[in-house]
Amino acid sequence: MQQPNESPGAAPVLSRHRDTMRVLVVDDDPTVAEVVSGYLDRAGYVVDRAEDGPEALARAAAHWPDLVVLDLMLPGIDGFEVCRRMRGRGPVPVIMLTARGDEDDRILGLEVGADDYVTKPFSPRELVLRVESVLRRTRPTTTARALRSAGLTADPAARRATKNGSELALTVREFDLLTFFLRHSGRVFSREDLVRGIVEAHQGRAAVRNVSGGCRFEVILPMAGA
Repeated sequence: MQQPNESPGAAPVLSRHRDTMRVLVVDDDPTVAEVVSGYLDRAGYVVDRAEDGPEALARAAAHWPDLVVLDLMLPGIDGFEVCRRMRGRGPVPVIMLTARGDEDDRILGLEVGADDYVTKPFSPRELVLRVESVLRRTRPTTTARALRSAGLTADPAARRATKNGSELALTVREFDLLTFFLRHSGRVFSREDLVRGIVEAHQGRAAVRNVSGGCRFEVILPMAGA
C-alpha cells in the first residue's frame, strides 16, 4: 500500500498546545497510521488509532473526536460507510485518505460528509496543515453575523441553522454549503461549480441532501432586497 512521503531528515512539526483537540486516525496500514499519528502527536493533538471500520466506530463512541483522518479502503466497513455512520451521530470534520484519485470517488467522499480529500502518497506535514485548516474553519467565530434569506437563517458564530424557526441537523460541510449559498443569494451553481469553487477554494462540501422532513435541500435564494 502507498505510504506517506516522509523524508528521513524532515523537521518535526512543532507543538501548538492543542492538548484538548482529539484526532482519530483510521488506516489499516500500520506504517501509514504510525507516521500520521506521530506527526499529529508532535503537533500537539491527542491521537487515537483504529485499523478498520468497526474499531473506528467503537473508538469514536468511546471518545468523540474533534476530527477524523479516515482511509477510504478499509476492511469490513469502508471509509464511506464509516463517515456516514459517524455523521449520523453528530457533526465531525473528516479528512479522507485514498490511493485512488478518481474524481467520482472524491465527489462521493464529499457527498457523504468529507471535509477534505488527500490522495496517497502524501506529505505528513501537509496533512497536519490540512488538519489545522479544517479545524480552524469549523471552530465557532465571534465576529460573523447571522445570514438570513427565504426563511433560512445561519449563525456562523454558533454554527446553527434554522428554517422557519426549526433547527436543521446539518453536518459541518453542509453548514458551510448553506452559508455559501446565503452569501451568494440569487445565483445558481452547478454541481461542477461547487466542486471547483467550494471544495478547491472554500474547502466546502459539494452536495445536496435532505435537511429536514424528507425535503430536498435545493433552495434558490432570492436576490437581496427582493
